[in-house]
Amino acid sequence: MAKEKGKKLITKGRYELEFRGTACLNCGHILHLDDKYCPNCSQANSTKKLVLKDFLDEFFSNLINYDSKLLATLYAMVIKPGTITRDYINGKRIRYTNPFRFLLSLAFLYFLLVTYGNAFSNLDDLNLKDKIEKTSPVSFSINTTEDESQDSLQKPNVLQEVFKELDSVAEVEENGNLFVLDSLKHFINTKANEKRLADSLRRANPSHYFSELETDTGSSRFLDKMEFFWELIEKDSIKTFEDANTKYKVSSTFANRMAFNSTKSANRVVEQPGTWVNDTIAKLPFVIFFFLPLFTIFIYVAYIRKKYTYTDHLIFSFHNQSLLFILLILSWIIDFIFDWSTAGIFLILFSIYLFQAMRKFYGQGIFKTIVKYLFLNSVFTFLAIITLILLFAGSGFTY
Repeated sequence: MAKEKGKKLITKGRYELEFRGTACLNCGHILHLDDKYCPNCSQANSTKKLVLKDFLDEFFSNLINYDSKLLATLYAMVIKPGTITRDYINGKRIRYTNPFRFLLSLAFLYFLLVTYGNAFSNLDDLNLKDKIEKTSPVSFSINTTEDESQDSLQKPNVLQEVFKELDSVAEVEENGNLFVLDSLKHFINTKANEKRLADSLRRANPSHYFSELETDTGSSRFLDKMEFFWELIEKDSIKTFEDANTKYKVSSTFANRMAFNSTKSANRVVEQPGTWVNDTIAKLPFVIFFFLPLFTIFIYVAYIRKKYTYTDHLIFSFHNQSLLFILLILSWIIDFIFDWSTAGIFLILFSIYLFQAMRKFYGQGIFKTIVKYLFLNSVFTFLAIITLILLFAGSGFTY
């Protein structure tokens, strides 16, 4: 019997019985001959010197093992909506891939496909073409009064058009309203003069203009600083905040550095819009793992009477989101090969799948599931829009 038991313990390579030790080489934990791995630190119980064949054997063994888990996960996820989550939270996990790693892999794969050869990359070329056309040699001088007067004769004066329109309206209004129109004209004229004065001061004495901004307490202070830095970057070739500090005596405060860095990032977005979009899309896999835990809170609230933990609901979200990425990847492949547009069809299939997954996992009737399905999808859409806005806005200021 002992011999038979010993035969069952023998495996290939460095895991054979003859290489088993009685103490872990890593942590020193006492081992038995039937311990293939150390129960304390999980290192393999083997005293055999490593050779190249051992690495190859383990690589193909792990690859086949992962493939078997992958196939089992795909089968259960596609054929049995909601079942894989119930199995996983009930302890039947060895047969399936880790939901966190699985979703992360699918998200990376999908967004890699999306950014590959998309039309966004062409935006950089279009922007460069526009810049070349705008900077083509022309006879122009910003310091010549005669040029400005000629330009003003050729281009319509916006303020004159506004005042002309106000005068035409005033002719048909009663006398009581003429004071309001006159006040409006005076306000527009005053604001225009203030803007021209500020522009002149910024160009004539940038250091003094910025010092005036420092003392301003208005709500537009930060945007005014960004406008100032934008002109320095565009027209004075200022590359770093230290350049602005040295040349224009810009004080080295956190707010000023933030305004400069935000302006520089926004300038890069304008210069390279396609690269910026692709770079932002590449961040989406990470954003998903901040977004789903937040969305799961609403699932927990919707099913608060069910005896499921927050983590159970989170695993349910991971599994369903993984299925969505699988369908989107299939859609992308089909569209790439046949030049079709199947995303809408696959999204409809996912909508049906999600409803079935909710019914089977949470075990509620059709009416309750419909109500919670509509509620959760509305919340999901709203949170997704807010997240995308914040992502692109934040990316624009930190690019």
